[in-house]
Amino acid sequence: MTATAPETEQTGTGRTPADFWFDPLCPWAWMTSRWMLEVEKVRPVEVRWHVMSLAVLNENKLDTLPKSYADFLRDAWGPVRVVTAAQQEYGDEVVGRLYTALGTRFHNMRLPRTRETIVAALAEVGLPESLADHADSDAYDGPLRASHKEGIDKVGEDVGTPVIAVPGADGKQVAFFGPVVTPTPRGEDAAKLWDGTLLVASIPGFYEIKRTRTQGPVFD
Repeated sequence: MTATAPETEQTGTGRTPADFWFDPLCPWAWMTSRWMLEVEKVRPVEVRWHVMSLAVLNENKLDTLPKSYADFLRDAWGPVRVVTAAQQEYGDEVVGRLYTALGTRFHNMRLPRTRETIVAALAEVGLPESLADHADSDAYDGPLRASHKEGIDKVGEDVGTPVIAVPGADGKQVAFFGPVVTPTPRGEDAAKLWDGTLLVASIPGFYEIKRTRTQGPVFD
């Protein structure tokens, strides 16, 4: 038995929108994003992609974090700035495709987080190499921070990425951190997890289910 989606906003394609906030360097967001692409195949859903930033989320905490994670966060500015620049200059349509090109290289292929890797991802989706210059530029930090704030305001400062907003009981969106899952559910498993997400979103006052992770991300 599966959950029934409530009446809610439809996109121009007649599909139910699901908003997804990601940082390109987060492996857990990557796993969840691949699940959402599976959901699009098995349910009438359209994912709308938005950036958020672990660097922004933790920018006032760097002195209290382990050095390795603080260094990671400093590197995290570049990719999310490039995605934001691409969105600002070429529209929302490129966000998901560029995220896939970057994430495949960073996570599945485990390539270094360098300009060369970013340029290759840009080329794959037909975007100019010059966008890579924005990795070291704050020119679009305003829209980046606004997108980050939109996502994090829905769930609170004590979580990270991914953030997903789905239809709730009254047709208004309900947002959660997660789901955190590995490996990426495929086919009917992806559908069941989506149906379950809608089900808990339909319960007023529901906040979280959680257990300790016993393994890291399993990339395909």
